[in-house]
Amino acid sequence: MTALHPSGAVIIPAHNEAGVISRTLEALREVIEWGTVDVVVACNGCVDGTVAIASRCKGVHVVEVVEASKTAALNAADQATQRWPRLYLDADIEVTAPALRAVFEALEGNRLLAARPAFRYDTEGASALVRAYYRARSRIPGNALGLWGAGAYALSYSGHERLGTFPALTGDDYYVDRLFSPREKAVLATEPVVVRTPRTCAALLSVLRRTYRGNAQQDGVSGGGSTARTVRELFASVRGPLSLFDAAVYVAFAGAGRRRPLSSRGMVTVWERDDSSR
Repeated sequence: MTALHPSGAVIIPAHNEAGVISRTLEALREVIEWGTVDVVVACNGCVDGTVAIASRCKGVHVVEVVEASKTAALNAADQATQRWPRLYLDADIEVTAPALRAVFEALEGNRLLAARPAFRYDTEGASALVRAYYRARSRIPGNALGLWGAGAYALSYSGHERLGTFPALTGDDYYVDRLFSPREKAVLATEPVVVRTPRTCAALLSVLRRTYRGNAQQDGVSGGGSTARTVRELFASVRGPLSLFDAAVYVAFAGAGRRRPLSSRGMVTVWERDDSSR
């Protein structure tokens, strides 16, 4: 019966994800039972119970990386499997078996080099301003077309050959997306993965600072066009007072996220993440 199921691998980098890793792996139970997909959890720099929890899940291969580094985790996990295609999945994102099947089948035979499932934002429990930000973000067409932002993307064998190894950059999904032309990648109409948004304004700003820092690191001086396009699409989406309010909130958060706090200047860069939704 295994011939009915696609082959591949799911790679999950995890740093201190004891609060969410069980949920993520439980969503993959059916996939694990296929017997044709390797699920690799790359625990990096974990000092909580992530390793123990993932190790208790039957059919999951746990790789331990001493360094707290997503890049090191991704590269170590790549060495732990020989299966293709590969879905790279954030530790707090759940993907269903039908969505995974659709992604892997789309990458079979290298018809596409990269793809990701659809996604939706879960803003339950978030503040009013955070909900407004994500309403506005959801209305920007360009945000739904890239491999980034969903916490899940996949590469075929040939797609990964173009990548080589993951570089030491913030924003692996943003980096991977830029390796492929629109004809080589796709966002598929699958069951959506659920992206749980930050619940507080402070948590959202932390995530945005990391995101914009990583984007600027990769864009150099060429990122202005993308920003201008986003602004045009944002205000083209305004249809009334509520959407205008949402757009204003989006602009305010985007501006604040791009400003580096004075207290952090000259300090070693840290990896900001959202703990409010974990």
